Amino acid sequence: MSNENLGIIERKATIFNIQKYNMYDGDGIRTIIFFQGCPLRCKWCANPEGMIKKQRVMFKNNLCVNCGDCVSACPVGIHTISNETLKHEVNRDIDCIGCGKCKDACVKSAISIIGELKTISELLKIVEEDRTFYEMSGGGVTLGGGEVLMQPEAACSLLMACKQEGINTAIETCGYAKLESVLKVAEFTDLFLFDIKHIDSDRHFQLTGVRNEQILENLKELIRGKYNVKIRMPLLKGINDCQEDIERVMELLTPYKDYKNFKGVDLLPYHKMGVNKYNQLGIEYPIKDDPSLKSEDLDRIEGWIKKYDLPVKVIRH
Repeated sequence: MSNENLGIIERKATIFNIQKYNMYDGDGIRTIIFFQGCPLRCKWCANPEGMIKKQRVMFKNNLCVNCGDCVSACPVGIHTISNETLKHEVNRDIDCIGCGKCKDACVKSAISIIGELKTISELLKIVEEDRTFYEMSGGGVTLGGGEVLMQPEAACSLLMACKQEGINTAIETCGYAKLESVLKVAEFTDLFLFDIKHIDSDRHFQLTGVRNEQILENLKELIRGKYNVKIRMPLLKGINDCQEDIERVMELLTPYKDYKNFKGVDLLPYHKMGVNKYNQLGIEYPIKDDPSLKSEDLDRIEGWIKKYDLPVKVIRH
């Protein structure tokens, strides 16, 4: 019997996506639950819809036929038809209330609403649907974002519920949170996928909007605390791929290479899968050039890391 049926007020999480059958974010086949809200503003973010912890409209103008059905459906006036162009426009100054009436009215599926409150029981039920796949592949659930540590209480409740059901747990995190929050979720987390976006704090601030001292301190505390940690390094040409910066990261990690709970390094090459989302949100994409790395670039970086005798793998989507 669910907590709802028992009349218990249950903790909720703000979620912007749930992805099944993922094989990139942890071992085996996994269900990824994307928590909304993030303290960073990475210029290459592939999930800009998860940055702000509030409901927002995503609009695909290439599908819109400018019928105006959403205009009459929206109770707060977010949608309009321009008197000048006779085309659909979204007023980003008005907050979406998440009613979904505009989405339901759109015959071309040009509108979607980002952000949904879900109870822990609802999320656990979704996770449990694929238990057979987890058991077959050694997979489980991964909490990502956005940044899951922006909602530590909800994350902790969901992780604990999964562990009680024997489901393997992981979180993908930028690491920018109070140590108290990190250690709270660590108790119920089988693996941390921990980002290092840039080793230099000044450069980290330029690229993400925050400094990295707290991030690196949290990382050290997790490894020293015997929690399983795998490092993830997003890589962009001309931004964080130079040999000096890569080697500084390896020097940070080398003291822990013989720790059984240190699970090595994943390299995450830049991709363009999130670029179209910016237009759908009415946001300008921050990166003007193409910072994609070629295979030989990735091979070279992988070689630099192997010199430090650290396990390394390139994650290619």
